[in-house]
Amino acid sequence: MRRAVTRSPQSLFLRELVAQPGAVGAICASSPRLAARMAGHVDPSAGLVVELGGGTGVITSALLARGVAPGRLVVIERSAALAALLARRFPQVGVIHGDAAELARLRAQGLLPAGADGAPLEVDCIVSGLPLLSIPPPARQHILRAGVEALAPHGRLLQFTYALRGPSPWQDAGLARLYSERVIANLPPARIDVLGHAARR
Repeated sequence: MRRAVTRSPQSLFLRELVAQPGAVGAICASSPRLAARMAGHVDPSAGLVVELGGGTGVITSALLARGVAPGRLVVIERSAALAALLARRFPQVGVIHGDAAELARLRAQGLLPAGADGAPLEVDCIVSGLPLLSIPPPARQHILRAGVEALAPHGRLLQFTYALRGPSPWQDAGLARLYSERVIANLPPARIDVLGHAARR
């Protein structure tokens, strides 16, 4: 079973979609085109890149192809099955089976990668594939607060959504939308928002 799932991440994705549709929130995994567009907004020299909701690793793979060092990439995935898949696919990447709402706590407790001086690296970039609009409001607010708190003052946050219009939930949490683009060649079409702290616009 494990070998079959490793060979076919899409099969595992569909199984997780059936088991927890609210957490997965899409009818299929992100397309390579969407993943490449997301990764294109990431500075490969960033101190630390955190991906929220790694899924089957489509965006993780694009981030590595972009030049993000595996040791400076952390993926937080709530599904135990998907987290295990990511750890097998990307053994040099820090894969955490946990909740995105714990991001700020993970950094504060020193559980994210540290620099040469032993201090936790700043979270320069957060890449979110979380289906925020499908997550119940109380849980969504916890995620938003944790992301805003963990993001460095100069950092950037990327979120893709299938809602092609309207503000990003991250704007309600205090971030400013700096740039937005649509990726039509995805099923369904998606929008990428690039956000940052309002004072750093």
